[in-house]
Amino acid sequence: MLVKNISEIIKLGESQTIEFKRAKEELPQNLFETVCLFLNRNGGTILLGVNDNKTIEGINPDKAETLCKNIILQSNNALKLFPTFILDTKIIQFQDKTLISIYIPISSQVHKCNNKIFDRGSDGDFEITSSEQIKNLYLRKSSLYSENLIYPFLESADFEKEIVNRTRKIIRIIRPNHPWNELSDDEFFRTSGLYRKDMATGNEGFTMSALLLFGKPEAIGSAIPHYKIDALLCISDTERYDDKESIKCNLIEAWDKLLNFVSKHLPDKFFLEGTQRISLRDTIFREIITNLLIHREYSNAFPSTFIIYNDRLEIKNANKPHVYGQLIPSELEPFPKNPHIAQIFTQMGRSEELGTGIRKVYKYSKLYSGQDDIKFLEHDIFTTVIPLSIHFFDVFLKDKKSNGEIKGDINGEIKGEIKSVYILIQNNPGIKTKNIANLVNKPKKTVDKYIKKLKVINKITYKGSNKTGGYFAI
Repeated sequence: MLVKNISEIIKLGESQTIEFKRAKEELPQNLFETVCLFLNRNGGTILLGVNDNKTIEGINPDKAETLCKNIILQSNNALKLFPTFILDTKIIQFQDKTLISIYIPISSQVHKCNNKIFDRGSDGDFEITSSEQIKNLYLRKSSLYSENLIYPFLESADFEKEIVNRTRKIIRIIRPNHPWNELSDDEFFRTSGLYRKDMATGNEGFTMSALLLFGKPEAIGSAIPHYKIDALLCISDTERYDDKESIKCNLIEAWDKLLNFVSKHLPDKFFLEGTQRISLRDTIFREIITNLLIHREYSNAFPSTFIIYNDRLEIKNANKPHVYGQLIPSELEPFPKNPHIAQIFTQMGRSEELGTGIRKVYKYSKLYSGQDDIKFLEHDIFTTVIPLSIHFFDVFLKDKKSNGEIKGDINGEIKGEIKSVYILIQNNPGIKTKNIANLVNKPKKTVDKYIKKLKVINKITYKGSNKTGGYFAI
């Protein structure tokens, strides 16, 4: 969270989605009651180190890391918070004081703190005790989130085991102290909310979110036959297409395939931010692709389209709108459409606090294409339009003639299909050759050649044993 956002939050004061708490040396006793009611209602942000009257006391800087670890550990403790929900904490320096910001999204499940259900209304915070209130809360949640649909006959055998393993491996690398890291796969699914029991009906099993994240194509196709994403390139032929990929795999692999499609057809542009060199293309389109996947309404049969034209990228996606019209970064209110899917992407480092991604796109788009006429239009069909420079394709189509080769210039620049392989390895540490071959739709022998060239120029390395190891970018 940016310091200027903290300033605005403190100025506005407490509200239905903002809570201040004193926490000089230890966590407030009622912290998780507030976490619980935010999860159950509309989400929100808790600032530790600020009083109810907006006085900024701060917390002991030496205690900040410990407090953050305790928050994460307690959020994964089913005796404290059930179902568990891993929280996102950030240490912030503001006006020479140390604060902790806790972002809490609205959850698709009903949560309890110390076996009590809490909610927030216009009259304040309260414990829900009557059976009618509890029933209404469950009904409200079930009507909002189709990702919670339980498939009683869905089994772990219907999941891509390697994708589950790779996802958990990425989480271990990105977040080495994450409480999920020591869990068995069964515990992982239950703790992350991908396997649940519906307290209103008694149904129990894996959810739609689990199927979409890890399912085999045939399992997804059987349960959600309308699910697919059409990625198209329409440069010289806008009536039809120059290239097409129809994606029907799970969301983890779909993210890789879409990013690979972008890297195949759009040029990169590197940029120095301070002393750090970043890829503008990857920074922008990682956010766009993540947004497409975690906010789609998957019960709607409208097919997702991801189309690159000569002057824009245009995405259309089924949606359950929270507001209507153009989304403005400064006016965004957190409202995840699929909280459990979003949580997995967040723990993998592929998404951040809701709204941060859209702000990044606005920030970097003009640097990338020279234009900032960006559209995020929320209606029953969510439309995203990212402007592109028509000059991109004059240069890039020439580069494609050298497809699959490494240019031997002084910068060791990587072009074409081999660049796609390199980006996949960058984004998926520990990935195996056969997974790369599947994602780039190339024979394993061809991918082996690309990998050999990347190793020669010291871009990648192999770590681990022949059976369990994989490739990593250097």
